[in-house]
Amino acid sequence: MRRKIVAGNWKMNKTPSEAKALAAEIAATLGSEPCAVEVVVCPPAIDLPAVSAVLAGTQIGFGAQNMYHEPKGAFTGETAAPMLVDLGAKYVILGHSERRTYFKETDADVNKKTKAALAAGLTPIVCVGETLEERDAGKTGDVVAGQVRGSLADLGADLVKVVIAYEPVWAIGTGRTATPEQAQEVDALIRKTLADMGGADVAEKVRIQYGGSMKPENAKELMAKPDIDGGLIGGAALKADSFAGIIAAAAAAK
Repeated sequence: MRRKIVAGNWKMNKTPSEAKALAAEIAATLGSEPCAVEVVVCPPAIDLPAVSAVLAGTQIGFGAQNMYHEPKGAFTGETAAPMLVDLGAKYVILGHSERRTYFKETDADVNKKTKAALAAGLTPIVCVGETLEERDAGKTGDVVAGQVRGSLADLGADLVKVVIAYEPVWAIGTGRTATPEQAQEVDALIRKTLADMGGADVAEKVRIQYGGSMKPENAKELMAKPDIDGGLIGGAALKADSFAGIIAAAAAAK
């Protein structure tokens, strides 16, 4: 059985003091009882030290929203994987549609970052997903499979260590959500693509999330689907009660 993973992407929200308060509230809401779900929060880079201090000793992991593929050097404004590891980070989101759209990141860029993250011991949460125009044109399968192949090329045995987040671009921050059937169809396609790349055994072990306006109200139905192993949560992760509601839904989903 794949353990479900729910990760909160705080995007460019929360000052360090606000992040510290939210992390503490999330930790208090979840409590100390062992959780069946792997829980992750990914605040802005400037908030990572504060969040690291708050979450030390809890069952909540944390990570970054991006990183550069070089371990150090003259790359002004960038953050390297070893820096994240030194703070205690375990995860990093890579290839989010906002990075691909606004900052023109390509599959090749994401691939280099994924390899660097794995080499440093981080778990990459690699995002893929189609635009509304691509979906309406019937290109969802080609676009998503192409992103998976390009972003995860040449990982070898490390392929099994990656988490994939399917985030249809048309559902991110819009209030629109893919139906459970639509999300399952694409997550199953992703798993088939992984099987083609690394074999069925590897594909069965990789966790595939759904992201895109997931809320406590729809989370259980989405995560009950056989190929949906959790969620990458945006807006609903910025409030402790709604984030906890999604985690509870993940734990209840069979």
